[in-house]
Amino acid sequence: MENQKERKSKSLARTPKRLVFSALGTGFFVLLSILIAFPVVAGLLASFRPGTELIRKGLSIKIDPKTMTLSNYLYLFGKNEDSDKYFMWYKNSLIITVLSVVLTLFICYFVAYGLTMYDFKCKNLLFTIVIATMMVPFEILMLPMYKEIIKLGLIDTYAGVLIPGLCNASTIFFFRQYLSGLPKELLSAARIDGANEYYIAVKIILPLTKPAFASMGILTAMGSWNAILWPLLVLKDARKFTLPIGLNTLLTPYGNNYDVLIAGSMFGILPIFVIFLIFQKYIIDGMTAGAVKG
Repeated sequence: MENQKERKSKSLARTPKRLVFSALGTGFFVLLSILIAFPVVAGLLASFRPGTELIRKGLSIKIDPKTMTLSNYLYLFGKNEDSDKYFMWYKNSLIITVLSVVLTLFICYFVAYGLTMYDFKCKNLLFTIVIATMMVPFEILMLPMYKEIIKLGLIDTYAGVLIPGLCNASTIFFFRQYLSGLPKELLSAARIDGANEYYIAVKIILPLTKPAFASMGILTAMGSWNAILWPLLVLKDARKFTLPIGLNTLLTPYGNNYDVLIAGSMFGILPIFVIFLIFQKYIIDGMTAGAVKG
């Protein structure tokens, strides 16, 4: 009885401390959420104001019904030269993003599958080299990659934008961590049943990695959709520009089309936002499962 009383008294003494730490933690994350949400909310409200208002007052979260208008979006979705260019850039970004996600995921999956499920000489050395490439800044690799793309004749092509990023080290690492948590007995059982290696990799193991595919797919899509530096180097024809590059061309020393820029930027967030809302459960599952076993 005395031990129980002591435990109760200790737990009661700890309760105020826990409440304080919980309140501090909640307050911190609420503040962080507000700081993150502010640019998005301010940009959304700015997209309903005339471009002249943005120049005069800048970004603001104040709602003034007198200045709020749908003219920016009506102009964006109307039939004019600026809207035609915008949706051409939008289409280019969609094509590059879809191709990047599909090719990157499957290439990185099979690389990680080989490094995880098979035992061969220099396996750990190869994986160490893959991890080492994550420590090299893109700015150092940019010039040699650009020279290589020129030699291959892929300047001003979608292939020139896509190829350098298809074998992504961080994606390989994530897939390997996830696959390391799967029992290798699945391979032995499938081989005993007469399944070939391709069938095992695609029909047995791949369906088990859906959370990893979903989480890496979203991260790859975000990176490809928002990329500007490498596509800016490779693409020369304005008709092939991606959305970030195209929107950047609206700001010039001779004039700034803020109406299309702000409305187009908000509309450009939509695909990634929708994908994230649909697959956010898989992101959490994939991240936690991939961190179980190293």
